[in-house]
Amino acid sequence: MPGSGFSRIPTSGSDGSSTPYTLGDFCIDEYRPIKVIVIGAGFSGITAGVRFPQKIPGVHLTIYEKSGGVGGTWFNNRYPGLACDIPSHSYQLTFAEKKDWSAFYAPGPEIRAYLQSVADKYKLERYIKVNHEVVHAQYDERAGKWHVRVRRPNPNTGVLEEIEDSADVLVTAIGALSRWKWPDIPGLHDFKGELHHSAGFDPNDKTWQEVAEAWKDKKVGVIGVGSSALQLVPALQPRVQKLVNFVRGKTWLAVPFATNAFRDMLGREPKKAEEYIFTPDEIKRFKDDPDFYDKFRFHLETEINSLHSSTLRGTPMQAAATEAFRANLLKKLEKRPWIAEKLLPDFPVACRRLTPGPGYLEALCEDNVEFISEPIKHVTATGVETADGQHQELDVLFCATGYDTSFQLPFKIIGRNGIDINDKWKPHPVSYLSVAVDGFPNLFMSLGPNSGVGSGSLLALIEYQIMYAVQMAAKLQRERLKSVEVKPEAVRDFDQYLESYFPKTVYSDKCRSWYKMGQEQGRIAGLWPGSTLHALKVLSYPRWEDYNYELADPVQNRMYWLGDGQTYNEKTLTGDRAWYLHAPFLDIPPVPTD
Repeated sequence: MPGSGFSRIPTSGSDGSSTPYTLGDFCIDEYRPIKVIVIGAGFSGITAGVRFPQKIPGVHLTIYEKSGGVGGTWFNNRYPGLACDIPSHSYQLTFAEKKDWSAFYAPGPEIRAYLQSVADKYKLERYIKVNHEVVHAQYDERAGKWHVRVRRPNPNTGVLEEIEDSADVLVTAIGALSRWKWPDIPGLHDFKGELHHSAGFDPNDKTWQEVAEAWKDKKVGVIGVGSSALQLVPALQPRVQKLVNFVRGKTWLAVPFATNAFRDMLGREPKKAEEYIFTPDEIKRFKDDPDFYDKFRFHLETEINSLHSSTLRGTPMQAAATEAFRANLLKKLEKRPWIAEKLLPDFPVACRRLTPGPGYLEALCEDNVEFISEPIKHVTATGVETADGQHQELDVLFCATGYDTSFQLPFKIIGRNGIDINDKWKPHPVSYLSVAVDGFPNLFMSLGPNSGVGSGSLLALIEYQIMYAVQMAAKLQRERLKSVEVKPEAVRDFDQYLESYFPKTVYSDKCRSWYKMGQEQGRIAGLWPGSTLHALKVLSYPRWEDYNYELADPVQNRMYWLGDGQTYNEKTLTGDRAWYLHAPFLDIPPVPTD
């Protein structure tokens, strides 16, 4: 029965002897077919598209993507200045290296092209269906299947229609920061100029630079001081007549990650340490010198994975980061020191998401930029009025005000007993190791609750979350299981770990952050409770004992999957029958040297 491990029937006679059963008429490695549906074709979905066919024999895989192309947030976001805010060489999949990044912080279109290249290389078009939006998913307890409804344009008429699909395993790969929303500002939609949300900006088949040509004589406003605003402001500043940045809160700007390593390894002069465009000679060296490329990439990953201590309260690294970030901010705002007073927070470094924001502080010091920290009273037809009664006339207004971080999904996922996951996730989401939820068998998540990282490589975590789902699907197939479902007590124990871990971190201090679902205080739902390397260790090997299982076959014997006692290659006298003498099965231990 669900919740009680393997379902069982008596297996012993009245005298205590075992009761035999009819063996299965299959070899142990004649795997039953398995269907997998993945929702989303960003980094997680693309990784799933590579790993599931690689690791699961005969898998039937479908990846539904609501947008018109692959890339997830990198396909949908097109705003001016969009770029990666960690080093490019650390923002790529471990198995798909790119040696010709144009910049230390790669621009958005280049990342989008990189993701498309990975999809093309691994021929993922056979699995990915774009313009297909999942609108409903429900688990069928009797059949052990997920039934999924998908909205798409009819291939012949283009009219929207809903189709149905089903799968043994459902993987959500939609990300926490994928659903943007307008800010709640009175009069916002009364504005008669151009109104954009950074995440919804559509250049209509142009580059943002081409669109910005029309703004060279315009007054442009940017609301916000988060990651998007820190890129928008320096991108727009030299291209518009006047730029006004409306800033409600305070924020730390990180000293750009690994700047010294970047400078030293490339042999640059100190004054060129913050020139983040790679020269043609540097790109050529990356491409022609594998040892140099590997060393550069490994060093950056090591640097990024050495920052965890800065997220803990009272550590020397936290104190050093505070001092370095403060000094950097004051130095770059020497022309306008009053802005520093408005920006410098009283909460610790890393309480909110950190970003280096290259060029942002410099842009605030330019003559055509105005920094306004007065609260916005309302938006008018022609601009923005602040609480002090001042009115800024504007032609274009960007809202760089973030995403829906409530962890309430835009569609229903219904598990056992008709429970909607959105209801289960009130007032905050719960999970097991960020990848599974009790009551939702055969459902696994990438970038679900508590999946973000405060330091370290997010893409490495994504890869391990997907491989966790692959391992669970492999167990379902190999052992002929109907369902695998995490135990409620395992979810409870992970929840207790979360609540015990975060109080020792700076994330629990008072600051408004998407880590806390947009609140100043409360449950931290966005971050993994530990370092990235910690997460990789946790997710490497599933704790099978934390799950309940149901058998798929009518014979209620947990060893039924052993089949008829042989492998397929033995039965057919085909294929490799000495595979244990080859890699990866052959493991020759090193000879001790002492």
